[in-house]
Amino acid sequence: MEHLKEEQAEPVSPMGQYFNSSVLCIYIIGVLEFEVPIDDLQTFALIKDVFLPINPRFSSVMIQDKDGEKRWKQVDVNLKDHVHFSIFPEGKTVESYDKYFHDYLSSMAMEQLPQSRPLWEIHIINYPTNDASSSVIFKLHHALGDGYSLIGALLSCLQRADDPSLPLSFPSLRPSKPESSTESFWRRFSWMLASAFNTVSDFGWSVLKSSIISDDKTPIRSGDEGTEFRPISITNMDFSIDHIKEIKSRLGVTINDVITGIVFYGTRLYMQDMDFKSKMADSTALVLLNTRNIDGYQSINDMLNNKAKGLWGNKISFLHVPIPKLNQKKISNPLEFVWDSHNIIKRKKQSLAVALTGTLLEMESKFRGQEAVAKHLRGTVTKSSAVISSLVGPMQQMSLANHPVKGLYFTLAGGPESLAISIMSYLGVLRVTLKTEKDYIDEQKLKSCMQSAFEMILKAATENL
Repeated sequence: MEHLKEEQAEPVSPMGQYFNSSVLCIYIIGVLEFEVPIDDLQTFALIKDVFLPINPRFSSVMIQDKDGEKRWKQVDVNLKDHVHFSIFPEGKTVESYDKYFHDYLSSMAMEQLPQSRPLWEIHIINYPTNDASSSVIFKLHHALGDGYSLIGALLSCLQRADDPSLPLSFPSLRPSKPESSTESFWRRFSWMLASAFNTVSDFGWSVLKSSIISDDKTPIRSGDEGTEFRPISITNMDFSIDHIKEIKSRLGVTINDVITGIVFYGTRLYMQDMDFKSKMADSTALVLLNTRNIDGYQSINDMLNNKAKGLWGNKISFLHVPIPKLNQKKISNPLEFVWDSHNIIKRKKQSLAVALTGTLLEMESKFRGQEAVAKHLRGTVTKSSAVISSLVGPMQQMSLANHPVKGLYFTLAGGPESLAISIMSYLGVLRVTLKTEKDYIDEQKLKSCMQSAFEMILKAATENL
């Protein structure tokens, strides 16, 4: 039994309340894949001594005070309620265990966590799959923090496999070329003009997309009510970051442009295969953005420090990005999808619509309340065709209590979308995870189309230029 402690209860952030409301209940699912079977992991000691101290929210429940405000209230945690050791039939093949694992992952991702205890679970899977000798699944409620916070917390439990005394490092996100003062002035002046126009245009379109205009119903968007309660399937694929960097260099674009182009092209190929007309349908991706002005992961201490620029919590906003249509020009030259993605992203960067959207949500919360904003956010997701999120992983191999981590990926669960695409880098590999509405989206065909898109874009980039 978990008992309330008497410490002062911390207020729940507005975004935390939106994600844990009567209309939205969003979870972040993180998976660690190990090179070796789990042996003497000392799970309970690790959680008690390393995981729980990271943040008080991991040992808190969400309560409502006498003024109606939601707060985090610390409790005594019974670890046996939160840690699950999965039991599969013995003596099966790796292929059988692979299916057991994915069925288990898809099923547990859909289950609601009890509000009467801290909003997280850990599942230990000590069976081999096609991707790992053993796995650990973390299920964390989005109200605890966003992907940046929660993955950062998980990474703080891990060490570098080659030398635990050295810190993990991450790819830099800073621009590499300084500009002269003259170039910088004219670039800033033109940016300001473009920004003013793009902000008005993007913000207006975002408001319409969130409130009035729905995407077309297509093979990636059922548009049905109650989609969040339907079974899901979770599958993933690997792409070589070296190959993506090669495409980037050949085309003179960013890694983000290449990844977005591949995802959009693969999505349209799938739509065309399933319903030929849908290749020209109006479809929008809702891209979740980390709004921290930072270069990489902060240390956990920095995240928890109120004066730090990378605060713990839900520091995210969203951006509506149109999925380019698959016209004849793009069919004959798949690189058009990368160019389109480059131009769309460049234009969106010259816009303050993301900041204005955050301000609008704050105002709506003030005048209409948290539940009204949660309904607004749910409507925004249901009117879009896909949700896309991404995180940057470490460049060195990690280990957990001397168990080397072979792979790392995450996804979102509990949302009303038919398709969620999560992207994460680790050890020179880009992991793309698809969370799909089961029996509506053919996840294997979608995965195949994504892989085909990658191969066609790589071939076109290396042969034609």
